[in-house]
Amino acid sequence: MNIRSLTRGDGVVIGAAVLLLIASFLDIYSIEGAPDSAEIPSLWGSGSVVLGVVLAGVIGAALIVVNRAMPQPKKVAGLDLGQFGVAFTVFAAWCALGNIFDPAGAFDNDGGLDNIGAGIGLILALIATLVMAAAAVATPLLPALKGTLIPASRPAAPQPYGGQPQGGYGYPGAQQQPYGGQPGQPGQPGQPGPSFGGQPQPGQPQPGQPQAPQQAQAQPAGDFSPFWFAVPVPRPLFAEDGSPTPIAELAPGTWYLAVEQRGANLVAQTQDGRRGVLQDTSGIQRG
Repeated sequence: MNIRSLTRGDGVVIGAAVLLLIASFLDIYSIEGAPDSAEIPSLWGSGSVVLGVVLAGVIGAALIVVNRAMPQPKKVAGLDLGQFGVAFTVFAAWCALGNIFDPAGAFDNDGGLDNIGAGIGLILALIATLVMAAAAVATPLLPALKGTLIPASRPAAPQPYGGQPQGGYGYPGAQQQPYGGQPGQPGQPGQPGPSFGGQPQPGQPQPGQPQAPQQAQAQPAGDFSPFWFAVPVPRPLFAEDGSPTPIAELAPGTWYLAVEQRGANLVAQTQDGRRGVLQDTSGIQRG
């Protein structure tokens, strides 16, 4: 699970769930004229409120957050856990609204209970479930709620993909010793020595000839340099062979390495070593 993939909308859902839990321990009723010493039950004193409001809201929030944090959404009966979570939050808000209108239930049909109203716990539960349901429904629709909840820390500058540390074997800017050559002659520090037999190697400067600039020898083959990047919203990563089926999903808050550019697309590498094509590169954050 990757908590960095949580969005701002998920943060609102989590906050609303915490408020709902706090409200569940407050008074469910408000009785007019009751003395301060009167013991009024909390939301946990009503089974219908516990099941329809408190537990439904908390379970819905948990399903939404867990589904977002998982690398691949889990589906049940063709629906992912996030969709079930949205349904639970809407149901909890609907039940809370009903209890606000009729907190005493069937007892007020007999008369004599007109002085009973919704308590502070029930009112806060309605507010929490309405905010929770609204955030759950609006997160996929509003860009402001799609943003990453936990900003990704900037990574260190990456080395070229597949490259060695600077100055090591294979690094484009390193001087390589010819086969059979000596480390360096006196008076010529850092210059490769002659090959076996004293004959100059092909491409080695001849005596009396101007030396080619070393920068030209160390020029990389292409202008593209690998870099780290993060995506603002979850985006699919497609296979390099052009298959329409995604091989992975890039999650916000995680840094990925771009190893190649193909037109407007990027070839990205995931943390487990898989490579694929990122077709939507709009709004990415470079490291």
